[in-house]
Amino acid sequence: MKLLSFIAVLFIGSLFSNQSKAQAQSNQKDSIKVWGNCGMCKKKIEKAAKSAGAETAVWDVDTHMLALEFTTDKTNTMKIQEAIAKVGYDTQDVTGDNKSYDELHGCCKYDRKETAATKPGN
Repeated sequence: MKLLSFIAVLFIGSLFSNQSKAQAQSNQKDSIKVWGNCGMCKKKIEKAAKSAGAETAVWDVDTHMLALEFTTDKTNTMKIQEAIAKVGYDTQDVTGDNKSYDELHGCCKYDRKETAATKPGN
């Protein structure tokens, strides 16, 4: 009887433990605007987003929207935007690095947005 009670306590404890871990590691979907022009831009933008912790990153050339999925305990949209800005692309909240922008291929040089909320690292 004691063994059965012990097993029941362990089982119930593991259920609560797994539930709290699932809450701590919640997946989030989001989308952000990223300026760019072409397929080369798409590759660089998606690669930068994934390097910053995005599990999936799909940038639409026509709408300039980047669809993201990430785990909130690993990254957030600001970290992802800062990584994209470091490779030269403006996002909705962060201005791309000027030196990196200047080094983009000619077809990747988009019309820069007029104002920016922050610069990478600020």
